[in-house]
Amino acid sequence: MKIIVGLGNPDGKYKNTYHNVGFSVVDFFAKQKHMKFSTKKCKAEIAVADDFVLAKPQTYMNLSGDSVAELKKYYKAKLEDILIVLDDIDQPKGRVRFRLSGSAGTHNGLRDIVAKVGSTPRLRVGIGRDASMDLRDYVLSVIDEPSQEILAQSREHACDLIEKFISGELCQDITI
Repeated sequence: MKIIVGLGNPDGKYKNTYHNVGFSVVDFFAKQKHMKFSTKKCKAEIAVADDFVLAKPQTYMNLSGDSVAELKKYYKAKLEDILIVLDDIDQPKGRVRFRLSGSAGTHNGLRDIVAKVGSTPRLRVGIGRDASMDLRDYVLSVIDEPSQEILAQSREHACDLIEKFISGELCQDITI
């Protein structure tokens, strides 16, 4: 069973922010697959298919590892079968990067997952960085219209890579 975990913050006020790009990607993928997040389990909203689970942790970003640890245990998943989808300020806006493993970098949600579960495959969606803003303020800011268009294309690329991850076709690092 593959587990696709989109990272974000559960409170509605964060819905259209850069830090919720992971939620946005898994929501879009669920819509493509005609799936609904109808169950709460393992501190996450989940949608279940025959061969994969989509999850959106409800623990807030910096405690995402709590939910991922419970999902891993509940579904008896191997680390290589868990894909974390997240925003990345260190990638240019619109770039999508898949890696089989690695460090958490500057992302606190991924840092918590690596500390509590270990290194898993990850799909980073670049959100860029506004040097004129405090980092926290930037990632929690609402995505402006031009950026929404760029990120919509990224979301489609990310969903294609998720499909390949689920089918087992994705076995090397890729940057789009």
